[in-house]
Amino acid sequence: MPLHRIAPAEPMPKPANRLRIIGGAHRGRRLGFPDLPGLRPTGDRVRETLFNWLQPWLPGARCLDLFAGSGALGLEAASRGAAAVTLVEQAAAAARSLQRHVITLNLTQTRVIHADALAWLRQPGARYDLAFLDPPFDAQLHRPALDALLSAEALAPDALIYLERARKIPLALPDGLTILKEKHAGEVYFCLLQRNPEGPHAGVD
Repeated sequence: MPLHRIAPAEPMPKPANRLRIIGGAHRGRRLGFPDLPGLRPTGDRVRETLFNWLQPWLPGARCLDLFAGSGALGLEAASRGAAAVTLVEQAAAAARSLQRHVITLNLTQTRVIHADALAWLRQPGARYDLAFLDPPFDAQLHRPALDALLSAEALAPDALIYLERARKIPLALPDGLTILKEKHAGEVYFCLLQRNPEGPHAGVD
């Protein structure tokens, strides 16, 4: 599937929603994002826990935010010292918003891809140390995305995956992943997975 070019920048509408970067070089910066169905940024409390977990791994990491949406995860990673961040987002309005933030914050290590996440994974490309996986809760994309990540050879052999989903919806993990940490906040379940380099999807870096 060919990648779509992001449409030229349009006048920035007054944002219906805002999020706050909570750490790193852009700590405290507030960013707007469009009001779109299913677009639900990871909350501050969950992000604080997640990035505390990631502290030993994040500096210098190559990161993939597969359903980027508001950019809450990928932009936070860029602010906190990730070496490279790829934000993949299908909704054109959200992709344009992400591109504006990348330019405004001068995040030279960050790129925005306007594409369907699962189709984009089928194309050969870079390999990542850390993937953020937080699709819309009702889209039933969690397991397909995990399977696609593992089969596409988009991950380094011992890569980490952050997974966020509705607590009430069970999810069977594919082989080759180990849960390092897990927690819930209200109705949200979130965990940090590590790829097992000896697992069935292991590749040669």
